[in-house]
Amino acid sequence: MLNSHGFDLWAGEYDQSVSEADQKGEYPFAGYAALMNAVYGTVMRSVPATVLDVGIGTALLSKKLYDAGCTITGLDFSAEMLQKARNKMPDARLICWDFTRGVPPQIQTERYDFIISTYALHHLSYEAQAEFIRALLHHLEPKGRMLIGDVCFETRENLDACRRSSGKYWDDEEYYIVFSELQGKLSGYRASFDSFSLCAGMIEIANDTA
Repeated sequence: MLNSHGFDLWAGEYDQSVSEADQKGEYPFAGYAALMNAVYGTVMRSVPATVLDVGIGTALLSKKLYDAGCTITGLDFSAEMLQKARNKMPDARLICWDFTRGVPPQIQTERYDFIISTYALHHLSYEAQAEFIRALLHHLEPKGRMLIGDVCFETRENLDACRRSSGKYWDDEEYYIVFSELQGKLSGYRASFDSFSLCAGMIEIANDTA
């Protein structure tokens, strides 16, 4: 598992390394482009929209939404990655924040049409993931949606199959979301899952009453 300093060092190569793994169909980034396109397409159906990107990184996704007219707020604990994002999106609101500490105080009263998080939440323990996701959901507009794209599995059996096929490359220090287990912790919200590869999945969460 990388700490914030590790991400700072990796920032210059992040875009290229992800792309290469996706093209080869390799864990952990197989299906990356298709998943990101799905998140992008879902938001684009509602532009202009207010978007909170949790773990925004170098803004690979949010830059496209920004260019389409979305208002972007981004969180990340890597100052180097945020600088790259700032260079791409000078008018975005970018907050350096370690989300293991929960929701930052700067956005406690804000609401968003979309909350997105891609390849970030697996750094939290399963208990912390559910708690953080529930906290974020309070920041959705009444008809807003949360989109989580990550190394993510519909069932624990799917995760175990990917672990076996990945062999020595599997990272035992990550907490990959299992949708069937998370779903039971989201009372009051509608949730669905879409798979894009052996290891890429998108979870969409909305208010039950929306």
